[in-house]
This record gives sequence, structure tokens and C-alpha cells, in this order.
Amino acid sequence: MDKLIQANLYRSELIPVSGKLVERYNKCLVKLGFTKTKLKTFSIDGIGWSPEIADEKKDLHYLNNGDANPHGIIISPLQKGKPVYVPFHTFDRDIMKFVFKIHGNKINDITRDCAICLDFDQNIDAFYEPLDVLKYNNITISFHLINDLDKIKAQQLELVETFNRDNNFIDETIHQQLLESAKKHGDLRHRDLDLHELQFTTDSFYTKAFGGVYVLRDFIKPIVVFEDKKWHKEAIKDVSYDVLIYHIHQPELMDKLRDHVIIEYDLEAVVKTKRYERIKKFEMFQQLKKVQHPIKNILEDPLLYKSYLNKLDIEARKKVMSVERYLEKLETSNEFKIADIVDVKLFEALHQPHSSLEAKHQDLIWMLLVNISPKDVLYLYWYDKEAFYNSFKSWDDSFKEWVIERISNNI
Repeated sequence: MDKLIQANLYRSELIPVSGKLVERYNKCLVKLGFTKTKLKTFSIDGIGWSPEIADEKKDLHYLNNGDANPHGIIISPLQKGKPVYVPFHTFDRDIMKFVFKIHGNKINDITRDCAICLDFDQNIDAFYEPLDVLKYNNITISFHLINDLDKIKAQQLELVETFNRDNNFIDETIHQQLLESAKKHGDLRHRDLDLHELQFTTDSFYTKAFGGVYVLRDFIKPIVVFEDKKWHKEAIKDVSYDVLIYHIHQPELMDKLRDHVIIEYDLEAVVKTKRYERIKKFEMFQQLKKVQHPIKNILEDPLLYKSYLNKLDIEARKKVMSVERYLEKLETSNEFKIADIVDVKLFEALHQPHSSLEAKHQDLIWMLLVNISPKDVLYLYWYDKEAFYNSFKSWDDSFKEWVIERISNNI
């Protein structure tokens, strides 16, 4: 990952946490039912997730009480607008934008001396069956302050009311109670600590529950796509819901997505794009075995590229060039079928969300497509960074440099 870090492409917007903020963060962890971190310094993202604490706890989703009960932590107004690096759901980023849009000013004030625990309640205590993810609908976002600062404010106001009643202003006991509370917590009377609950409505989304599930329910008929074969098999036994159920690598899935006007392709148009060049060169990289030149040079130098292309065995060469071969043959006859010439995974990689889709659905469908056939390194980085990072680790160093250049040039 060093190459990505140097290129500022690996979790570059994390917020450093130290000193009193560590203490507040730990109080949030305890309030949410987790154990404290022993780290003295760490960093957090927009929802309060820390890669260092995840490593310490050996739990990537340590802010979850089970798949059905995710949480967040706000200890700084700097979290506003920051990325959510390891979202459990694709709508996590939107939830945090919504929270700061409604309560941003109050959060600025509260986090001066307090931290906020977030509870995302979708009225599901626990998941039992894979199609339970269809119960996601309205999510209630509730807020809890460490040290119950809002309750202490209410106590201060009660004390002030008591102080002002009758002749209580001469009662030294009330004087002392007011002074002790003010010294310990400050004068809270004029602070707005009321973070009312928020309601967030989900539509189509992806969740990491049950090994990863896409729920597409804004189209002709709801479609549920599982990444895990075990949970896919369990789901198809469930007849409680009228939905279409697929595994992400079922060939029939792409047909259904096209039929439901969710995805589309245009080979003649796509071959003229930089996206096609990236996909084709990624395919070339996968076919290269023994090389005498750096991969980056092979992919960028036309002479070297042609040289190595011609050194591939005939089947590998046909695979890399299958789209061009199909289009050439199509010029002489329309009897040729895509499936007979174009490699199936390459063909899948050249699809895109249908142009009629609403903008809010575009990112989710791109994420689904890049996971069906992860051949576009740029789009994989954009739409599923975790999958990208996992793949990046196994790539040739020279190819890593080529990938970093593609991403850096498109930011």
C-alpha cells in the first residue's frame, strides 16, 4: 500500500485523534457497548470509524453490534463531508451528509467539550434469514451524548428554577449545587444540546450483511443479488417474498439487468473510450506470463505492446482482441453473435448503468458491475475501494505504477 499512500490515494482524508478526543471516543465506545481502545493516537473517517482501532480489535466493522445494528461516533465537526471509508451500507455516506445538514450547527457546539454516539435503528434487532435485508426501509437516527450532557443541562435548569422560586436564592445548598455543576460541566443553560431523532428512507442499496447483498427495488420487480453462494442458496428457499434472487456470478443476472432496463452496452461506442483502453490493457496484463520489460512500459509503449501481443498464444490473443475482432466481422455479416467471439467477462465489463436511470442509482449499479467483472481499475477504485485495495496487493509492482497513474490522472 506504500505506493498508494505516496500517491495520496489511500485513506488520505482521515482525521487524526489524540489527547482528550481519545478519552471522549472511548466513552462513546463504552456507551455503545464496546470495549475501549488502548491506542493513544489514531485516525477516524466521517462516520467515526478508525483503521487503527479496526486492526487493534481485529474487526473491520467494530462499530456494529451485529449486522443489523450499526453505529457511528462524532467527536469533531471536521468529520463533516469526510469520506466513509468502510461503509457497511452504501447509504452510510448519505446518512452522514443528512446528519450534518440538519444538525451541523449543534454538532459544532456540542463537540467543543463532548462527543456524540449515533444509533442507526431500522427496527430490526437481529438478522435471522438472508431476505431479512428486505426489511430495510425507514432508519431512525438517534443521538446520545457522553456523560449525558443534555440531561445535566436539564438538571441545571431545574436548579435555576428552584433558585428563583420564593426565597430560595438565600439557600446556600442550592448555591453550592449550582457552582459544582457549573465548575464540572460549564454553564449549559444557553447551549442547544437537543439533537432530535432523524428519519432516513432507503431505496436500492448494498449491504455487507450475509456476505454482501445488493437490493434493487426501484425497478420493474425487486432483485436481490448475493455475493456469497451459501446465503444465495438459503435465500432461494425462502418463498415469503416476491423477488428475483441471483448470485452475482450467475450468467442469467446480466440478462435480467438488461431486460429490466438497469444496464446497457454499446460496443461500437465504448471501443473509442479511455475506459475501453483501461479494460483491454488490464486483460493484456492478465495474459502476460514471462516478460523482459516492466509491465507499465509494455502497456504504454505501442511497439512493446504489439510485440508482446503477438507473443501470446492464439487463444489469449483472441481474448484480448475479441471486441475488435467481433466488430470487424460484424462489418461483413450480422450473423455473428457476441457470445461466439467476445470473452464473456470482457463483455460484462463493457456494460454501464442504463442512461435512463436516476443519478442516485448510477453509483450502486456501477458498484455491482465492477464486482461482476472487475476489469476497470479506475472504476473499481471509485466504486469499491476495499475490493480495489485487496486486488492491488497482489499486482506486479510495475503494473501498480500504471494503475496509480490512471487513477491520478482522473481525479
